[in-house]
Amino acid sequence: MRSSGPGGQNVNKVATAVELRWDVRHSHCLPEAVRMRLMALAGSRLTDEGVLIIRAQNHRTQERNRGEALARLMALVRRAAIPPKPRKATKPTRASKRRRLEGKRHQSIKKRLRGSRDD
Repeated sequence: MRSSGPGGQNVNKVATAVELRWDVRHSHCLPEAVRMRLMALAGSRLTDEGVLIIRAQNHRTQERNRGEALARLMALVRRAAIPPKPRKATKPTRASKRRRLEGKRHQSIKKRLRGSRDD
């Protein structure tokens, strides 16, 4: 396919852009969890049918664009292969509770002083 990247008149004559397509939804070479994370990471690059499309057109040659598209795919799969860290439930510290209550107390005093005074 034609590229819109650098190359001058060469851009109009030579098809150097590369479009890599991979049917992620029906591919069984990845574990289910990794495949789901990959589909979430793909975002707008994923079609409604579950096909991942990566387009590379930064270089003047088709070989370099093909290499870049494959590198981007591998980087995306590597990111999806890392499982997310489980969240550890924590409790607020005693000092943070005290600061919150002091702030509330200060705010209520400020608002109480704004009210109308009965002289």
